[in-house]
Amino acid sequence: MTYEHFDLIYDRAISRFNSEALLQTNLATPKTTEALMKIGDDRWLAAFTQKVFQSGMNWQVVSNKWPNFEDAFFGFDIEKMLLMHDEMWEEKAKDPKIIRHFGKVMTIRENAIMMSEIQAKHGSFAKFIAEFPENNIVELWQYLKKQGARLGGNTGAYTLRIMGKDTFLLSKDVEGYLRNHGIITTGRDTQSALKAAQQAFNHWHEQSGLPYCQISQCIAYSVN
Repeated sequence: MTYEHFDLIYDRAISRFNSEALLQTNLATPKTTEALMKIGDDRWLAAFTQKVFQSGMNWQVVSNKWPNFEDAFFGFDIEKMLLMHDEMWEEKAKDPKIIRHFGKVMTIRENAIMMSEIQAKHGSFAKFIAEFPENNIVELWQYLKKQGARLGGNTGAYTLRIMGKDTFLLSKDVEGYLRNHGIITTGRDTQSALKAAQQAFNHWHEQSGLPYCQISQCIAYSVN
């Protein structure tokens, strides 16, 4: 596979903003491994939950009600989530102070269970995320999809990005670029497509020295 040199992608992204300085102000900065480790696991569960509820819903509505979610679910303390009985979950899902969606509410328990299992193996969920190699980040996406609840598609990856984990995203613009250049030719979530995308981003990462998130953004900014 022959990839377009990243300098060409970067130059088109600069043209989008008319200056390199302005482009730089619009690029994300990932957190260090040490900073990621300091994030409480409750914040990870809260972030996953917020992104799950934002999917298919008005983001502002979710944002406005978010303080009520924090109160209703005890600050997303994982141990407390595991202690709640079925009847309590049903009551929570009917609470008018939050968004009443039983299926999405139950993802909190399912994802808390997933995270507790990782805590038992790695010490904390944050440590597991922080130490996961970025050069195989698609494997982390797949893990979240298979072991978590409603964390497939872009939900898990977007949450990682928001929380500061260095990851590229298969947004429509990025996916379109990869398809137009023959890098992926199958469904976006197939093993072959994810492997091909990861290999391309690994190449550009080595070539440019930039974090994966910034490479991803530059590609998105470089296309019309």
